[in-house]
Amino acid sequence: MKIGVVSDTHGYLDPQLSSLLEGVDEILHAGDVGPLPILDPLRAIAPVRAVRGNIDGLSGELPPTLTRRFGSIEIYMLHQLPAEQATVRDWAQATPRQGKPAERCREFLLSFPGNCRVVIFGHSHEPCSYVLGGRLFFNPGSAGKKRFSLPRCCGMLEVLPDGVRATFLSLERYNEGLPGEVWLPVGGL
Repeated sequence: MKIGVVSDTHGYLDPQLSSLLEGVDEILHAGDVGPLPILDPLRAIAPVRAVRGNIDGLSGELPPTLTRRFGSIEIYMLHQLPAEQATVRDWAQATPRQGKPAERCREFLLSFPGNCRVVIFGHSHEPCSYVLGGRLFFNPGSAGKKRFSLPRCCGMLEVLPDGVRATFLSLERYNEGLPGEVWLPVGGL
């Protein structure tokens, strides 16, 4: 099963998204959608689920979080993590000798549903994929207009019987490249 992942469109739908996401089974939008009609062209590609971002107001049309199950994989989606993305990166990249800030990291991991294996988020516009605590933390980056010096991109999750593959799809040429593919095998947390 293929799941297209977008975030931070801010009311702009890149024309490349229709070809990049062609053939996906579902599209997940991690917030900062902008005006809701922007989701209509995505719905022409596949069913769309979206969460509310900080620019989306509190109208109640978009939920703050969403949990979806694809086969044996439960995905939890929100716009902004309860810890800085750089902190999550540091925890994920810490070697066993360096350790992890145990209490703060444990509290962070406990803030997500117990069965979720993938956490999708946005907000920072910075694409990332980190494995921490047996979970994949996946930010597809921003699919909206260029802001900051970050790449414009979206993501793809491929749910297979033995795990989840996460990749990034570029919406523009970017000199530094995008993060590489990440594989999360199926198994207990």
